[in-house]
Amino acid sequence: MLNYNFNWSVIWRNWDAFLDALLLGLGMAVLSLLVGCIIGLLVAYARLAQNRVLQWAAWAYVELIRNTPLLLLVFMCYFGLPELGIRFLDKVESFVLTLSLYAGAYMAEVFRAGLSSIPRQYVEAAKAIGMRPWQRQRWVVLPVMFRITLPSLSNNLISLFKDTSLAAAIAVPELTFTARQVNANTFRVMEAWLTATALYLVTCYAIALALRAVERRYASIR
Repeated sequence: MLNYNFNWSVIWRNWDAFLDALLLGLGMAVLSLLVGCIIGLLVAYARLAQNRVLQWAAWAYVELIRNTPLLLLVFMCYFGLPELGIRFLDKVESFVLTLSLYAGAYMAEVFRAGLSSIPRQYVEAAKAIGMRPWQRQRWVVLPVMFRITLPSLSNNLISLFKDTSLAAAIAVPELTFTARQVNANTFRVMEAWLTATALYLVTCYAIALALRAVERRYASIR
């Protein structure tokens, strides 16, 4: 028989800390996705380039990052870079850098698939009206690729937001770390972790609903 007595007043007293932690995690996820998209786009173009060196360098980056546990990458960046003389990153910046590199490897494959799936006649039509290569990329290739890859972008943002929980390992005050601190200070185990779980769940659903609305809007554009 359960005899645990819930005391939610602990959560209300620490609500500001939970909210700040949630916003920090969401901000790190969004920033990491933006930087990861830039990295991923460059790597995707390198994978599709004619230059064999670029192809192999891009392949090595993607395979290395995708097959290494994210927590290990976090430790390597936070504890390893200072040993190499790179000491200008604080723990939040270090984690965002790691998560951006991690996102970039996954987005590279998403963008590569998106670029490969663009109908060839689109590019041929752009050539026929005299567009230069950079104009074709700016006005034809990238907008079409964005529409194709938008569902994957949505899924990656949600995944990155959940991955920010690993920042607790290096004492970044995001949601998981805050729940652990509240638990340690008040001994209210269930309240702290149930609150963190609910905030993750609600935020992920809100992100999904918002991005699905964006997807429907772009799908309606012909």
